[in-house]
Amino acid sequence: RFKRATDGDNADDYNEMVDSNPIEAEHPMVTVHPETGEKTLFTNQEFAKSIVGLTPKESKFLLEYLWEHCIRPEFIVRFRWKEGSIAFWDNRTTQHQAVRDVFDTEFDREFYRVTLNGTIPVGVDGRLSKKLSGDSIKAI
Repeated sequence: RFKRATDGDNADDYNEMVDSNPIEAEHPMVTVHPETGEKTLFTNQEFAKSIVGLTPKESKFLLEYLWEHCIRPEFIVRFRWKEGSIAFWDNRTTQHQAVRDVFDTEFDREFYRVTLNGTIPVGVDGRLSKKLSGDSIKAI
């Protein structure tokens, strides 16, 4: 589930699209990056609800274990904002979250979000993600 936009010129249009078109899909738990060949854990707390083939209790336990694993200190990169900073990342291999002090800067920050359409995630066994319902969010 995409988070609701809270401000910006197109926030209402975006929220209407998300609310009217819930997306449900099955994804491989481990995917292969299409350019680097790197294997990456393809799950996050915001979207993953269960694991195909496991009971709800088993799914919950394994997903919580994997999410805890993902936030171990050795996997965390902390971006420190300075005047003139530009940050970008590859969402195909990144779990990201703003920490509370991100707003405690001595300068104003201006954000522009650009999201690129990518390829369909592919598992290590060659299986592709598959859409079960809904459609991708269209560019505004």
